[in-house]
Amino acid sequence: METPSIAGLRQQAELLAALSIAHLTSATRRRLADDDLSVNAYPTDSGGFVYVGTPRYRIPAEPDLAAIFEAAEQAGVAWLMFDREAAVINGLPVFDLAEPDT
Repeated sequence: METPSIAGLRQQAELLAALSIAHLTSATRRRLADDDLSVNAYPTDSGGFVYVGTPRYRIPAEPDLAAIFEAAEQAGVAWLMFDREAAVINGLPVFDLAEPDT
């Protein structure tokens, strides 16, 4: 039986997509790690969570992230989880992880 709290939590659920941190340039990866992105982000040891919103609440100043936000908005994704172990998404640019952070 579903309780009111379970129903309430389901109503507040937002779609999250996990994707490889390789979709970010080295400069954007560094800004994410330093908690210095132009949008709301929460760094982790292996990437971080970035809030897109539905609809997206802001266009990122970082061009690579702005392109991902565009796709995320069209997909109805509210949160992005960037991680070294996550999937590479076909159709999104991929950057060399061996490239040093600038």
